[in-house]
Amino acid sequence: MKNHLYPLKFRPILKDKIWGGQKLNQQFNKDSKSQLLGESWEISTVPEDVSVVANGNLKGESLQELLEDYKSDLLGEQNYKRFGNDFPLLIKFIDAKQDLSIQLHPDDELAKKRHNSFGKTEMWYVMQADKDANLIVGFNQKVDKKRYLKHLKDKTLPQILNYDKVKEGDVYFIEAGRVHAIGAGVLLAEIQQTSDVTYRVYDWDRVDDEGNERELHNAIAIDAFNFDMKDDFRVTYRKDKNVSNEMVCCPFFTTNFIEIASDMEKSNGYDSFLIYMCVDGQVEVSTGNSTTILSKGETLLIPAAIKNYKLKTDYAKLLEVYV
Repeated sequence: MKNHLYPLKFRPILKDKIWGGQKLNQQFNKDSKSQLLGESWEISTVPEDVSVVANGNLKGESLQELLEDYKSDLLGEQNYKRFGNDFPLLIKFIDAKQDLSIQLHPDDELAKKRHNSFGKTEMWYVMQADKDANLIVGFNQKVDKKRYLKHLKDKTLPQILNYDKVKEGDVYFIEAGRVHAIGAGVLLAEIQQTSDVTYRVYDWDRVDDEGNERELHNAIAIDAFNFDMKDDFRVTYRKDKNVSNEMVCCPFFTTNFIEIASDMEKSNGYDSFLIYMCVDGQVEVSTGNSTTILSKGETLLIPAAIKNYKLKTDYAKLLEVYV
């Protein structure tokens, strides 16, 4: 007999990176003593990196097993028809102590053909930024393939990139095909399609301890660029308290911002699972038969079958995600 579904926490999958730091440990209590902790994968079904339940009766089961057992009760009817036993989103917290590489991602069509993967459209919510920290998104001028390749060859690519100084609460929507990078000193929440396909095009001429540069993917990256995108990647959104304020709505996910100032009754009318990322404060999530505490830097998955629940707190900021 199957256990009843309830709001699920997962063990974070921690990733050391050449550009990582210690904020995920220091600010979110992620269990790592590494000096180079770059990412905490909160919810994932990427092969070799599948999330495992950390709470309740299903503790120890993988998200992939739950998808196969609970199907539309977990995903929602329409999502199950669309994705089957594939979970569509990958949820992360990222700490960039140093600049990440300049990169972009393929869209669904190209990723399917080359990697048998989803494409990778994503969004960022800045949780903390050091003084003068920035994100790189898009170009600072009109760029076509010829101009881009010339700057790449001359190692002058940074001259044509767009740098935005950022602060807590800033939101960016990064469609597949758009060049981007997280700058040093930025701590953020990332919501993306389930894909680990990244085309690295420039890495600041960095080398590792043995003098090796990281692999670049310029031969295949050029086909993934969309040079005709508008500069509409900065997201403005309302911050009304105790309601879901829409930030990003795209074919791959919808993300809302909720600042909770008092207890809220919530109902799920989306025919989808819901994900809550706590980006500040702490909240108690209660259903008829379970109560879960969600603190800053933690993530919770509410299965589609759970239609009503309460968010109890004096103060919390949440990202609410569904498909």
